[in-house]
Amino acid sequence: MGPGRPGEGARRRPGRRPVIVFCGYANLDVVGRVPHVPRPDERVHAVTVEHLPGGMAANAAVAAARAGAQVAFAGVVGDDPLSARFLAELAAEGIDTGWTDRTGFLSTAIVLVDGAGRRSVVSEDDALGSAHVTAVADRLAADGGLLYLDGYRAAELEGAARAGVRLAVDLDGCDDPGVALAAMHAADHVVVGRRRLTELLAVPADQWAALSRTAGVTLVVTDGARGWSLHQPDGPAVAGPALEVEVVDDTGAGDCFTGTYLAALAAGASPSTAATRAGVAASLSCTVPGARAAPAPDLVDAALAGTPAGSPAT
Repeated sequence: MGPGRPGEGARRRPGRRPVIVFCGYANLDVVGRVPHVPRPDERVHAVTVEHLPGGMAANAAVAAARAGAQVAFAGVVGDDPLSARFLAELAAEGIDTGWTDRTGFLSTAIVLVDGAGRRSVVSEDDALGSAHVTAVADRLAADGGLLYLDGYRAAELEGAARAGVRLAVDLDGCDDPGVALAAMHAADHVVVGRRRLTELLAVPADQWAALSRTAGVTLVVTDGARGWSLHQPDGPAVAGPALEVEVVDDTGAGDCFTGTYLAALAAGASPSTAATRAGVAASLSCTVPGARAAPAPDLVDAALAGTPAGSPAT
């Protein structure tokens, strides 16, 4: 069983309410594997061109389901064969797709993966708007749970607040510092890449702990091969390493981190334990092609046996 295959534990029994609802992007990824990303006016020949399922929220939902969480996907797709196939692939992972709106379309992303496994993405906007987020939040509030929004929906986070609903956002895709700051004050958990946080959102590292305390949010900052750091309102900062792996494709590694992190939280783990597990899972996902290479729990367990837990950040 490779890292990208779900274990038997990933299959869910039908009829159970979801613990985590993932609301955000569903994509058809057109993936070209190239020697290098072309420069302007340059043409390169792809080694392969594939059509694969993707999308931030859908990828994170798959990672959470493989990690053992009861998951629903609440994106917007179309009423066409490609959309039906997309949802069938999620259902095969044990994900409840009944929260998905099928009155839109399945958006497309163009992904170029270079010889070092690094990816560049051109994404298309989708049909998921504020009315859908509101409807999903209202539905989840009936029984409570954890609602994830991707960074493209960060502006909707405040409006999604409901009693009994915890909010999480992956700020990848959010380029507006004001929207990002408001989302941090509305969310319970925020995952964000270091470069986006420091450069695009202009929050330097020496302000992360203060931001966590002021906003009352658990902030997880991912930094690729350099690992992650975690900042909580009422505790010291913690940092953890990534695994040293041979990178085949890092597409979806951040989604794998977020999905695994939220699944561990839903299972009762502390944020530092959840982030440690997520860092290992994301590293392993880079050893397999595709955006849905989240590993089975037994592979994460095996890797964790030789990986130090998170330690105080320096």
